[in-house]
Amino acid sequence: MVVTEPVEPSPVEPSPVDPSPVAPSRSTVRAPRPASPKALVVRAATGAGPAVAAFVVARAAGVMVLTLWAHRTHRHPRDLLGLGWDGLWYHRIADWGYGTFIPGWEAPGLRYDDLAFFPLYPMAVRAADTVLPVGSVASALLVAWAGAIAAAWGVFAVAERCYGRRTATALVVVWALLPHSVVLSMAYTEPLMTAFAAWALYAAVTRRWLTAGLLAVLAGLTRPNAVAVAAAVSLAALAHCRRHPRDVRAWTAAAVAPLGWCGYVGWVGLREGHVRGYFEVQTRWGSDFDFGHYALHYVKHMVLGPETLTAYVSTAMCAAAALLLVLALLDRMPLPLFVYSAVLVVITLGGAGFFSCKPRFLLPAFPLLVPCARALAKARPRTAAVAVVTLAGISLGYGAYLLTVVTVPL
Repeated sequence: MVVTEPVEPSPVEPSPVDPSPVAPSRSTVRAPRPASPKALVVRAATGAGPAVAAFVVARAAGVMVLTLWAHRTHRHPRDLLGLGWDGLWYHRIADWGYGTFIPGWEAPGLRYDDLAFFPLYPMAVRAADTVLPVGSVASALLVAWAGAIAAAWGVFAVAERCYGRRTATALVVVWALLPHSVVLSMAYTEPLMTAFAAWALYAAVTRRWLTAGLLAVLAGLTRPNAVAVAAAVSLAALAHCRRHPRDVRAWTAAAVAPLGWCGYVGWVGLREGHVRGYFEVQTRWGSDFDFGHYALHYVKHMVLGPETLTAYVSTAMCAAAALLLVLALLDRMPLPLFVYSAVLVVITLGGAGFFSCKPRFLLPAFPLLVPCARALAKARPRTAAVAVVTLAGISLGYGAYLLTVVTVPL
């Protein structure tokens, strides 16, 4: 029996109240209207606002520190951020397309070929350069910065969904202040890949399977290690299909997710005339997968003799990534986040060549930082402030050091 509250008569039009306990009819009960897409975007932006603002402040401070130091060394910060190392290759692809190669001088047989670089970022730079009257270098930086902001928002969205708002905000701050986070301000592909990856993971954990599959396709066109996004989405969708075998959208996402990565690798294979064409291009760069033999040999060499600061930092970052992956497994991290992080760690630690670049390859693996973010979120305000200031000092100083002093690839 439903008991209704007595309604107070209106002073303007008094009306008697029916004392009989009659339940409301089904026809008079209205379901709440679903929020519009615009309302959802506004709500999400409002929740992520402080985290994204903190990210922007951190990266803007990094650019300012780099600018001051660059002027002291008589170098232009735009060139350091937009044309440094891989940025120059992407600049050439955006301006002239594929077809550039440079013979390597470090060892016989090396040949640096621009087919090693995936196409989505230079295509976006070319499109932006067509529209914006700022030049191709500035367009490349604007595309990367927009991707970094979208990535920070996506990182927050995933973490808030899985761990709560405080941890999500702390995670964005920690990610923005990693030693190699200067890359998020450069004309590199990590910002764009992380943006697609974060939102694909968010779509996967919220079971928006078609969106997850599409974003995995786009991520797969940005970087070679973006195959981790396809693996995460596909395995999460297949795990969902075990419980819901008639979910056509999940089956579709599992099938579609690898198409971006496989499409470019297949195109390079056709162009090279061999099914392993892309991997042969990578081998000519000196990059191959040897199950960690190169990394172990490099660490052994570093222990037996003196090395550069970047070598020690890279070793520490790789060791930390392996430890954090074990913690993620013990903590039963959600499946798509764990698969994504695990594939990135395996590719990074198992790959040969470019040891100094390994922390950059790990930069998109933001789920690994959840234990650090949890600790920061639970810390006292003074302790958290000291930790953030310390991280900022290391990140800003080391970022400027990487771009103005270090002579090994970043």
